Amino acid sequence: MRIKLHHTKYIARRVARDLVNCDFVEIRKTKEEITQEIERILVEDIENEYDLDEKVAEILDAQEDEIEFLHADYRQLFWMTKKRMANEFGVILNNEDRFSDVAHQILDFLWEEDYIHYDCSDNKIKNVIFTSIDEFLKGFEKADAVVLEKVKNYKRKLIPGTEEYDIVYNRLYEEELIKKGLM
Repeated sequence: MRIKLHHTKYIARRVARDLVNCDFVEIRKTKEEITQEIERILVEDIENEYDLDEKVAEILDAQEDEIEFLHADYRQLFWMTKKRMANEFGVILNNEDRFSDVAHQILDFLWEEDYIHYDCSDNKIKNVIFTSIDEFLKGFEKADAVVLEKVKNYKRKLIPGTEEYDIVYNRLYEEELIKKGLM
């Protein structure tokens, strides 16, 4: 599963929590500062992919007439073009490799900027970060399904996209993540 923009604050909290709770990591900044930087790194990664998607869409839009004439599958062309241009934008398309890369970016930043200190191997810390991201995303799907069901059966009818819906959804979502130990 891909990381979406609305996941970043939850994943950042989870990673920070797991690092703070590690016996082999010395925390040198506040949990909130660490969370903020992790979220920034996650958002940059996602925005990088959005930039790639926009460029691919731009290229395919310029070829719209030819695509229509050939009755080509737009989604397949989009994916093939995205795959071809991913390296140019520094986007890793394989989720496991991508999460590993993001974990390295987070680790490198936190170490270099003296947010954390440790005496074990880099891989051990990177694995803590990677596992946090991976477990969160696996639990996200389950939590999201539970929350959507709760919102659907809510006493008042909530309209998706409204401020009230977002407030209720986010509150229920956070409660569900806490119940599942994801946050």
